Amino acid sequence: MKKVVTNSLRTRLLVTLLLWVVIATGATLLVANAIFRQHVEDSYHEELEVHVRELAVLTLVNEKGELELDRPLSDPRYNLPLSGFYWQVTMEGRRPLRSGSMTRGELDEHIAHSPEVLHVLEKGPTGPAITYGLIGSGPDGEEIHYVIATDQRHLDSLIQSFTRDLTIALVLLALVLLLVGYAFLGIGLRPLQRLRGAIGLLRSGERKSIEGDFPVEIAPLVSDLNVYAQQNEAMIAKSRTSAGNLAHSLRTPLAVITDEAERLASESATRESAHLLLEQARTMEQQIEYQLARARASSGMARGEHRVIVPDVAQPILKAMQRLHPEKEFHLQIEGFDKMILPIDRIDYAELLAILLDNAGKWAKSKVTLIFKADTADSLTASIHDDGPGMTDDQIERATEPGIRFDASKPGSGLGLAIAKEIADSLGLALSFKSLSSGFVGKLRYAPRSE
Repeated sequence: MKKVVTNSLRTRLLVTLLLWVVIATGATLLVANAIFRQHVEDSYHEELEVHVRELAVLTLVNEKGELELDRPLSDPRYNLPLSGFYWQVTMEGRRPLRSGSMTRGELDEHIAHSPEVLHVLEKGPTGPAITYGLIGSGPDGEEIHYVIATDQRHLDSLIQSFTRDLTIALVLLALVLLLVGYAFLGIGLRPLQRLRGAIGLLRSGERKSIEGDFPVEIAPLVSDLNVYAQQNEAMIAKSRTSAGNLAHSLRTPLAVITDEAERLASESATRESAHLLLEQARTMEQQIEYQLARARASSGMARGEHRVIVPDVAQPILKAMQRLHPEKEFHLQIEGFDKMILPIDRIDYAELLAILLDNAGKWAKSKVTLIFKADTADSLTASIHDDGPGMTDDQIERATEPGIRFDASKPGSGLGLAIAKEIADSLGLALSFKSLSSGFVGKLRYAPRSE
């Protein structure tokens, strides 16, 4: 399952879309329900008002002075027992008339206390009822109370049924809107995904610039990135060329100093100082040769060569180490993969491995093993094991300081691990060292930058 990334444009847009759909559908449900309720209530009130007036017209006082209906009301529900639709006609001193539906209970005749139709929510035979009433006059001016009622549950049931159906319809509509919105987001963000892929190709060295047709909204960004990439490449090339030029410019005066130091070494009075000058001159010469080698290797390198194919990169280095340290054995182990491409500077990575292997060869008793292990599909750890004496924790902590040498009998200038640390940092690699009971190990780990 993919981890939800909160700091994501897609996530923000999806959350915004979700909120908009929820708010819109919720507001639609509330407004539509309120409108429907109002229309239903108006319809009920209009219907009941018509029925109460119809009841008043149909009610007669016969020759015996009793109340009777000329004919039944037009709505047959008033004849169904306890249907929730009731009417009642009362006149003082006379037997009241009630609808066939009212098999129990009665309606409050005092609701009808005006010639105008009035309505209230009153208790009826089967629960709360919307009740209408008005007063009419008999043949001798007697007051006749006309009351008609409909259970509130009928109105509520109709509104609840509408609300349920509307809710289902709006939920389905919301799902459709979310799916369509998600599809639109995919289409809208596709250029950004293509830009991300193009930047990955640029970073891995497979392209010299970002290529492709992009929308006008991000085309200026693509153009600026291409300009930045070209300027960065030119700046790196210029820096390396400048380093090479500086190293070249130092070689001649350094040669003069070396010659003069050798001449002074032949005289007993200046021999000690001359040896010190020669030692420092050799250190400077090593640094100059190192910078020249890096400048020559990188100055003409194409952008497409900024990738490392593992383990192919290690084969020539191991052969060179075997010739440089013929008394030691150099082995290669591959764990978890066949080949892997790392989007980093090939020359720098090869030089980094060479420094670490050379250092291991100097200290190993008999064997050095280079192990490439795939941590994930796109991350790799290179471990250089040697069976040498190792280092203490304090020595490990100081090992990458420039000029540190723990054993003057070993060849070198004390700059190898410092240079290795510098290169590893520039490539974004994690370099670490650890002493084991069986020797010493240096680990160089590559992991892709988090997006």
